[in-house]
Amino acid sequence: MKIAVVALGKIGLPLAVQFASKGHEVVGVDINANFVDLINQGIEPFPGEAHLQEHLSELVPAGKLRATTDYADAIPGADAVVLVVPLFVDNDANPDFGWMDVATRSLGEHLTPGTLVSYETTLPVGTTRTRWKPLLEEVSGLTEGTDFHLVFSPERVLTGRVFEDLRKYPKLIGGLSAEGAARATDFYNAVLDFDDRPDLTRPNGVWDLGSAEASELAKLAETTYRDVNIGLANQFARFADKTGIDIYQVIEATNSQPFSHIHQPGIAVGGHCIPVYPRLYLWNDPDATVVRAAREANAGMPEYAVGLLEGAHGDLSGQRVAVLGAAYRGGVKETAFSGVFPTVAALEARGAVVTVQDPLYTDDELAALGFAPYHWGEALDAVVVQADHAEYRTLAADQLPGIRTFIDGRRVSSAAQWPNATYRVIGTA
Repeated sequence: MKIAVVALGKIGLPLAVQFASKGHEVVGVDINANFVDLINQGIEPFPGEAHLQEHLSELVPAGKLRATTDYADAIPGADAVVLVVPLFVDNDANPDFGWMDVATRSLGEHLTPGTLVSYETTLPVGTTRTRWKPLLEEVSGLTEGTDFHLVFSPERVLTGRVFEDLRKYPKLIGGLSAEGAARATDFYNAVLDFDDRPDLTRPNGVWDLGSAEASELAKLAETTYRDVNIGLANQFARFADKTGIDIYQVIEATNSQPFSHIHQPGIAVGGHCIPVYPRLYLWNDPDATVVRAAREANAGMPEYAVGLLEGAHGDLSGQRVAVLGAAYRGGVKETAFSGVFPTVAALEARGAVVTVQDPLYTDDELAALGFAPYHWGEALDAVVVQADHAEYRTLAADQLPGIRTFIDGRRVSSAAQWPNATYRVIGTA
């Protein structure tokens, strides 16, 4: 097959590589000319994705994968087009379709009959049918279901382990017609491999959910579940802090039977997915009080963590406080909705002198994010752990000289490691 992948970011590029690794001719489209140049040289444009570089080194010289900034070069004659352009949410939690509208119009201008179009970007329910179908038909002059087929098939992978996750989880699809769904099933079976999953109720592989709307909701539901679950864990942790209970022992105990799956509490919920997709669900279902309450609970955790520091340390005015971790989670160089931003803001609001350390970021990169960099060995009064980088699990006193208070927002350390400081972890009084 000839396959076009629109947007070569941290999901799109590994997808393009996966498709090419199955023997298909793949052309990726991206507006970032630097990304395109690097890919065409066989060089990964961003770090941290397992096996990406080795695949690029093999597939690009072999002519199986190339990149372009020109839709006219990639879309005409394609058997399938997979679009993974980002969808953003504004400050009022409304979806901002700007980038996706532009990409869809550009796709439609060059769409040719016989093409399967699959949207993998997470969307509010109904978007594929009510927004993308009419827009593609208007721009292309073609008719969906006759001249081309449109489906929604959400990505279900985490950056850093995309190739592993593509094999591990069923590929969900939902079409606007039975023929479109059948085309999508054949397509994804031809470009993906699946691990054996005896734990599933049906064989791992391509699962047709019957409609684009069901497929859209499945993606929102699985991510919103995680946000609600973490919100519940955070509520339990805050209660445990007040009552002298170790919430981690409680969670371990409750999860020892098969009906409880409580997640871990923590200082923040970040990334492109968990903080965003519940808001897309709320856009469809504004009366979902459980979802809204969980989102508010999780959004309030950075302020709560700084309150723990203030309670344990005292007045923070003029105190030197380092926030450890700019990334939203350990081992991933990404700050989307990271808890570092509200944590630093809450500290500065109390008059603290705040610095930020992250092993994945240079001083210049931290400064570009608006932070003063912290260097190991510089004198401090307190520390707040915001990201669970592996490097933080072996911190020693000589790296953080002078600290009196250690707030562990990710449970990466222990009180025994800080005998001369007040050590607090969220959920353990």
